[in-house]
Amino acid sequence: MDLTEGTSQEKRARSKKMMLWFGIGSLIMSFAGLMSAFIVSSKQRLNEDWLVDFQLPNAFLISLVLILLSSLTFHLGKKALSENKMKMVTIWLLVTLGLGVAFVYSQFIGFGEIIATGYNFTGPTSNITMSYIYIITVLHIAHVIAGLICLIVVIYNHFKQKYNANNMLGFELAANFWHFVDMLWLVLFLFLYFFRYII
Repeated sequence: MDLTEGTSQEKRARSKKMMLWFGIGSLIMSFAGLMSAFIVSSKQRLNEDWLVDFQLPNAFLISLVLILLSSLTFHLGKKALSENKMKMVTIWLLVTLGLGVAFVYSQFIGFGEIIATGYNFTGPTSNITMSYIYIITVLHIAHVIAGLICLIVVIYNHFKQKYNANNMLGFELAANFWHFVDMLWLVLFLFLYFFRYII
């Protein structure tokens, strides 16, 4: 379909969706670069400071469950909006927000578990493996926080009655970004969890 076709509203919607996908594409490349650096570092065994048998904290698995559930609740909120069930939209949005906050909290619990095993981000008790895990996780948390800000804006606009079954653009854009950061954590978690078995 020609991007110049349609009403001004339709063209604006296509433009915003395209901008979102370009942004997501750049984020995918950024995290792919980090994962590649992780792999290269493991093969080179830089300074012989690489942990072969590193363990991910249990809190990271809990956070995975939380963020996958939040994708489901956001989807249910979008479905309720398409049916103009505004009370259900409110419930699902608030549940999604709660799950998102719980995800960030569980990530910091995970950092605490890593520190408790004796590994810090920097200093004499740090190593390359855990530093990579810290960096990858913190960068992902930053994008989840960006998603939470978008979600709060969506909740605010929802209470202002700006969305309905015929006007879902802002809601849909936020939902797509949220689903992306959710799936990104799934990929990162599986990569970090199974990588130790193949090096």
